[in-house]
Amino acid sequence: MDPRSRWPLDDALYQELVARYREPHRRYHTLQHLEECFARFEELRAAAEHPREVELAIWFHDAIYDPRRADNEERSAAWARSVAGDSVATLVLATRHDALPASADATVLVDVDLWILGAPQSRFDEYEAQVREEYGWVPTLVYRRKRRALLESFVARRTIYHTERFLERYEAQARANLARSLARL
Repeated sequence: MDPRSRWPLDDALYQELVARYREPHRRYHTLQHLEECFARFEELRAAAEHPREVELAIWFHDAIYDPRRADNEERSAAWARSVAGDSVATLVLATRHDALPASADATVLVDVDLWILGAPQSRFDEYEAQVREEYGWVPTLVYRRKRRALLESFVARRTIYHTERFLERYEAQARANLARSLARL
């Protein structure tokens, strides 16, 4: 990824962000995920009110990621705030997925981040394996219980996606993927 094509990141910040996404404990929250987010963002760019801020939020949304901690988004948002201000930090916090997105930009970012749920079956299955590897330290029974609760929380939503485009393109596949994953748990 060329930083100049996404945001005017200086070289040091770009290198630090890339290094974070290459950390050895990551299996899903990697450059692959980041690249997929940018690719999906191109589908929704026109729906964003501040596309450059959404792009920067994509860079930062998983910049700090430790599967043993529950405050990754908050820590990533704090870093984003120090670089780009409150609006980008607020977007990053939307990727906690604990509330409905509060703005058009948050809606775009949340849908982009959750695209993986509606990915083709083979990519979704790869994603599921990558997440399990990231959480390899969690005992199987505990992992299955917590993973089931998370996936069921997505299934229980009226819709997984909030943009019309993603509802049309990915909602049915996401629900099929989630049902298949839940059946395996």
